[in-house]
Amino acid sequence: MTATLLILFFALILDRLVGDPDKLWRRVPHPVVLFGRAIGLIDKLFNGKRLSADTKRFNGAAGIAALLAASLFFGFILHALLARLGPFGLVLEVVIVAIFLAQKSLHDHVRAVSRGLKRGGLDGGRQAVSMIVGRDPATLDEPAICRAGIESLAENFSDGVVAPALWYALLGLPGLFAYKMLNTADSMIGHKNAKYLDFGWASARLDDLANWPAARLSILFIAAGAWVHKSKAAARASIGTALRDAGLHRSPNSGWPEAAMAGAVGIGLAGPRIYGGVRVDEPMMNASGRTVATVADIDLSLRIFYGACAGLAVFVLLLALLAALL
Repeated sequence: MTATLLILFFALILDRLVGDPDKLWRRVPHPVVLFGRAIGLIDKLFNGKRLSADTKRFNGAAGIAALLAASLFFGFILHALLARLGPFGLVLEVVIVAIFLAQKSLHDHVRAVSRGLKRGGLDGGRQAVSMIVGRDPATLDEPAICRAGIESLAENFSDGVVAPALWYALLGLPGLFAYKMLNTADSMIGHKNAKYLDFGWASARLDDLANWPAARLSILFIAAGAWVHKSKAAARASIGTALRDAGLHRSPNSGWPEAAMAGAVGIGLAGPRIYGGVRVDEPMMNASGRTVATVADIDLSLRIFYGACAGLAVFVLLLALLAALL
């Protein structure tokens, strides 16, 4: 356990400093891209239009079960091979784990929204935010663009940083690979539309379960980031808002980090949005906060985010030291 936690700690540091080098992934496919290809193949083979709803649901469940089993097996084999390489194998595992974390890449994508608004006005902000959210950018004014960027930052802190770190800490490379396969499947086939409502049902439900603990843990790290970069009152507001308003979100998990960030920054998040031309009406989380989000709020949320990431790394290191003493 100590070795696993130390590997995770150094992977968090490496990802924070290096992130996902574009030059590398333009030359070779990112592992998540390979996961996506496997999911796409299952979709193509077993999600025919003429199949009944029950058959689609069975095929989707069997497909994700097979992909998760393959991920667990591959993670086990890879870890066993790396263990034979001694210290060099440990370094390679640090690099592999870092590849599946999203601290710097997430920060950079949301920072691009801030820069887009500052340099290109509304059009620049819309173009940048369209890269990270599914809502219609043409329907967004500047405050809505700011809210969208902050919401994406908070949500993806949970499922792009905390959750993979948690599953690696618990189950090593098998747990990390299985989680990323499941999370990728949810993003590809977990949609509630005619094509995927039944085929993606199992992936969506399993992803909800896999993200349940990380979503709730994430509020503690966001609160820590708020304490460091804003105030103790902001940290209390972060936790209090999450406990009060997380259930207002349509997702069983996304509301926790988003509500925590809303309380930390002092703005309202969520509320009515438009996806694919369809209006989604939801209550506003932290409705007593400011209704007009600004670029300065994005910048503050980015500082809180990096504070939360640092808090996670410190927490992992403390656990590693505690495990070494026991």
